[in-house]
Amino acid sequence: MPKRTKTKNRKKTIDSIKRVDDVVFKDWRPNDIIIPVMGPTGVGKSTFINFAVGKDTTPVGHDLQSCTQHINHAICALPGDSSGRRVVLVDLPSFDDTFLSDTEILRRIAVWLASSDDMKLAGVLYLHDISESRAFGTSRRNFDMFRRLCGENAERNVILVTTKWNDVGAGVGERREKQLKDSFWKEMIENGSQVARFHGSHNSAWDVMRLILANNSAVAALRIQEELVDLGKVISETDAGNTLRAALKDVADIHRRVVEGLKG
Repeated sequence: MPKRTKTKNRKKTIDSIKRVDDVVFKDWRPNDIIIPVMGPTGVGKSTFINFAVGKDTTPVGHDLQSCTQHINHAICALPGDSSGRRVVLVDLPSFDDTFLSDTEILRRIAVWLASSDDMKLAGVLYLHDISESRAFGTSRRNFDMFRRLCGENAERNVILVTTKWNDVGAGVGERREKQLKDSFWKEMIENGSQVARFHGSHNSAWDVMRLILANNSAVAALRIQEELVDLGKVISETDAGNTLRAALKDVADIHRRVVEGLKG
């Protein structure tokens, strides 16, 4: 698609869904290493980012209420680089937010991703709490939405990161990690995604990010970026939008059956 047409499509898409208080990244530089961080509420996204940059840049929640409602950017210098390159970690809200609907979360993420056609992502981190006994419910919905946002072609630039290893015994954590690799994450790993552990320290955060830095190929575009910008779809027509609509229908069906059962 010609760049002029692509830019026109992007502007039309953003104008149709953007609101006054939406966050976009205006001050990015062409050589920035931009890494979105995603995962369910309470998994430790803000904690990971704060350890990585070496200071408290994003609020950390200590209960089941989400802290990340707006998109936050944390910027630090790339260690050992004399050219002044920056690492930009992007704290994206979860699809189980305490105060916002999943539809609103998807809209905010879509606006951020579509805001700049030329901004390339170095990779994406998806965090999972290893202390969770099962990967189901909201965690599974978050993961399904994450995959629809990224698309299969971008999965080689994804790092699947387990957190909260101090909250489980080593043997239990290793068994759960193996289950994730053998089931929920199997297809993504086959598509090139890597698995890493975050142990709650600055060095551990950078051990994770070096996996992205070692991958010289940037993400061409996430699936939802292609759909919004290249294909001119509205959010509800994207893969993520369709997945969200199906999930909401399932919830509505369950609620209807419960109500009918109470009436009976």
